[in-house]
Amino acid sequence: MSDSKAPLLDTHTGRGFRQLVWDDHLADHVARLARDWFFEDLGHECDWTSVGLIGPDARSELAVVARRSGIVAGLPAAAVVARVADPGLVFRPAVADGDQVEAGQTVASIAGSTRSVLAAERTVLNLLGRLSGIATATRRLVDAVAGTSCRVYDTRKTVPGWRLLDKYAHRMGGGWNHRLGLYDAILIKDNHLAALAAADGGSPADAVRTGRAFLTKTFPAERAEAMVVEVEIDSGSDLESVLACSPDIVLLDNMEASELRRCVEARNRLAPSVILEASGGIRPDTVAAIAATGVDRVSTGWPTHDAPWLDVALDWTHVREPIGAHDGSSAP
Repeated sequence: MSDSKAPLLDTHTGRGFRQLVWDDHLADHVARLARDWFFEDLGHECDWTSVGLIGPDARSELAVVARRSGIVAGLPAAAVVARVADPGLVFRPAVADGDQVEAGQTVASIAGSTRSVLAAERTVLNLLGRLSGIATATRRLVDAVAGTSCRVYDTRKTVPGWRLLDKYAHRMGGGWNHRLGLYDAILIKDNHLAALAAADGGSPADAVRTGRAFLTKTFPAERAEAMVVEVEIDSGSDLESVLACSPDIVLLDNMEASELRRCVEARNRLAPSVILEASGGIRPDTVAAIAATGVDRVSTGWPTHDAPWLDVALDWTHVREPIGAHDGSSAP
């Protein structure tokens, strides 16, 4: 995550969502996750197959190879995972996160103890495969809206524990990060509105006013001014009253293209500074038509919950020292 003192924002009148970059915070986060990942694979023991077949002094270098073309993401994270597996492992990227690679292309190498490389293999490949798959899917959406001013944002539809990584991969595909969590913004969704209506008959416009007032009385001025207030509506009939309350963003949920166009026209006439975000059914085959309506952004969970992984594999390049049968030494 970007430094909390100077976050990278998708700024809008001083307000915006924090954008993920690779930094020490994210590296520490991956290191903590990796310990659990290796416990899942090794338990309190070890890779008995490698210990039984491969000598403790054997050293090798293997290549991480893309089996399909796509966008690479997660290389700095893979380097952290390799260090957690064995501080002696050396992970060398051959490309950069966000690069397009072709089938058969080497994206990195990993060298060191053969036992350690094999113990880390599946965890490293799972990480790169998932994150590169997200980045590749995101790039498809970004390419589909090229030539418009529409941005592609992610959602919180991420694997539990992997949110920062999933959202980082979305960034590497050329997309933008929506809120990282519930703590990041006032985002008034349909069930908030249903609860409010059940309690006192409040409308989406009432919810915007209440949310803004809550920020003002709850937080110091600097934070209150920085936090986004967004409200979801599923009918264009609510838009005019909502715009009058000056939300930062209006989320237009599951609307047809014709209704989205009417909302854009109303926004341009009544409150041109308010951002319009479309959501619902955003996929490669639909996003271009939605972007063409004039909305400022789309938000979609498709890359993080439905896109296929990028197939990556670990191929031998050479053995640095001969592999020998286990000589009876203790397991690492």
